[in-house]
Amino acid sequence: MPTLFDPIRLGATQAANRIMMAPLTRGRADAEGVPLAPKIDYYRQRAGAGLIITEATGISRQGLGWVDAPGIWSDAQVEAWKPVTDAVHADGGRIFLQLWHMGRLVHSDFLDGEAPVSSSDRQAPGNVRTYKSGGQRIDYSVPRPLSVEEIKGVVADYAHAAKNAIRAGFDGVQIHGANGYLIDQFLRDNTNFRTDEYGGSIENRLRFMTEVVDAVVAAIGAERTSIRFSPNGETQGVEDSDPVTLFTAAAQVIESRGLAFLELREQRPDGTFGRSDVPAVSPHIRKVYNGPLALNGDYTRQEALDVVLTGRADAVAFGRPFIANPDLVERLRDDLPLAESNIKTWYSPGPEGYSDYPRHDAAKAA
Repeated sequence: MPTLFDPIRLGATQAANRIMMAPLTRGRADAEGVPLAPKIDYYRQRAGAGLIITEATGISRQGLGWVDAPGIWSDAQVEAWKPVTDAVHADGGRIFLQLWHMGRLVHSDFLDGEAPVSSSDRQAPGNVRTYKSGGQRIDYSVPRPLSVEEIKGVVADYAHAAKNAIRAGFDGVQIHGANGYLIDQFLRDNTNFRTDEYGGSIENRLRFMTEVVDAVVAAIGAERTSIRFSPNGETQGVEDSDPVTLFTAAAQVIESRGLAFLELREQRPDGTFGRSDVPAVSPHIRKVYNGPLALNGDYTRQEALDVVLTGRADAVAFGRPFIANPDLVERLRDDLPLAESNIKTWYSPGPEGYSDYPRHDAAKAA
């Protein structure tokens, strides 16, 4: 069996190792969703990952409801991403852009007072900061269901964003189908209460996701397209009564389309950000999905080594460890200690706590 440090083919992308950088929302964009300069060094420093998957990036103004998060719908955004992809490629890395529509998790403050959209009209639990809330967190807005015609428009937005990503120099895209955002809101039976062809049965609840996948594949090719799911447990108020049946069916759709890879974010009973006692669905998905499979979820070095050596997955995606360890691949390879990140600077502006974490050799020399 291959090891965590062996190369892997992911569709059109040849990755130097099987360590992925998982998507990490970090802000550092302006109010128009245009990425700011600190992103260049941040992603370049982490080019040692077999594949970087960027932070979630809005496909449209309608779909973006996070302060200082980036987008990919405008020419200005595309131009600002180009130096990032150039820097990663210059250092030998590969990078996919994650395509994001937050659905009901977009507060109406981001939409000039209009209601956010979702599969149904169920309000998300919790709260959020907006540009207008003065630093305070406020309850999410009540969403309205997308009409069938509007769904077609959102699908087209995904395809447009995927084309823009390739124009910006990305090697491919990852469709965000996880963590309680719009696609997940259509997939799960505790948020999708539609009675039309997009609701009810699993086949119907898969329809929106399938149409998005097909549109992106038609726009940029299956070999440059991937998707992320979070099959087990509740995230941001979204869960399902039968995740095994739902997500094995979803994986079969992905298998039939021949995507570059499938990534699963799976919660654990001892998880640090999100916990669940719902068993992992990946063993069931492994039986029906034959493409490259990546797992994400608080993996230690030894657990990640074992996952690949035993064939439970083909790659492991690390998220938070990459924040303070730009050279995470080297640290894992040589079994070096990992630095801890400062949570206070996760979403702050500028390079502090972002692109100023030293490599292990620089830290040792200091």
